[in-house]
Amino acid sequence: MKNTTYTKVPTQKIRANNGVTYAYRDLGDPVGVPLVAVTHLSANLDNWDPEVIDGLARHQRVITFDYQGVGSSSGRVPTSIQGMASDTLNFIKIMHLTKVNLLGFSMGGMVVQEMLLQQPELAQHVILAGTGPRGGQGIEHVTKISDLDLLRAIFTLTDIKTTLFFTRTENGKTSAKQFLKRLKRLKRRQQQRDRTISWVAYRRQLKAINRWGRDKPADLSGITQPVLILNGDHDRMVPTEPNTYDLHRQLTNSQLVIYPDAGHGGIFQNGPDFVKRANEFLAE
Repeated sequence: MKNTTYTKVPTQKIRANNGVTYAYRDLGDPVGVPLVAVTHLSANLDNWDPEVIDGLARHQRVITFDYQGVGSSSGRVPTSIQGMASDTLNFIKIMHLTKVNLLGFSMGGMVVQEMLLQQPELAQHVILAGTGPRGGQGIEHVTKISDLDLLRAIFTLTDIKTTLFFTRTENGKTSAKQFLKRLKRLKRRQQQRDRTISWVAYRRQLKAINRWGRDKPADLSGITQPVLILNGDHDRMVPTEPNTYDLHRQLTNSQLVIYPDAGHGGIFQNGPDFVKRANEFLAE
């Protein structure tokens, strides 16, 4: 789908042999290794920052998708991160992709790590943002933090991503407003808007993250692909210190970027810089 934008690209569907139908969007130049974007807790196709996706798609093919049981995909959400990794690998397989680059944000970064352990030869380059290693410090508290911020969002009539993704400084508040404006462009799509995740699916994802955070750490020493690791310096959901730095230490072929005065959604708060870094990294 060359020469289109994320707000206009159609939603497509593809059916797997196990009966699951995946919803996805596909844009950018089809030549070369595609970038598969693996998304965060509770997210559907309309939760990707359109300016970030468009910036990446100017240099390569970009594919976003709904996990099974989420948005417009059928099936049931797995209750383990490893299950979500297998689910994502299944989607990539039925798309007939033999080599991909991977972008994993937040829970998606956890899923990507498990994908690399399950099928290490698949990925050429890997980008991990706002995430940490299995068993990382504080990851088991994501449910508690998410529930508290959800209550706050309900009572204050604000979007939960305002506090989960961004700092409470003036810069962070301004960035949050701009980010939410960009997401509204996706929600104003005249057709093929995605479905909001169900409450049951959301709780199953939270259960998977909680289990993963309490699980035994994985051995990431066998991952040899180039990895770009990014986060804000104040991530409340997956604490930057020590998790982001631990990932960098464990992944020996990795580069680390920490954005100042930024939170969990640092790559959206610093979208133009992230897009530039990501495109240069993927072109190496």
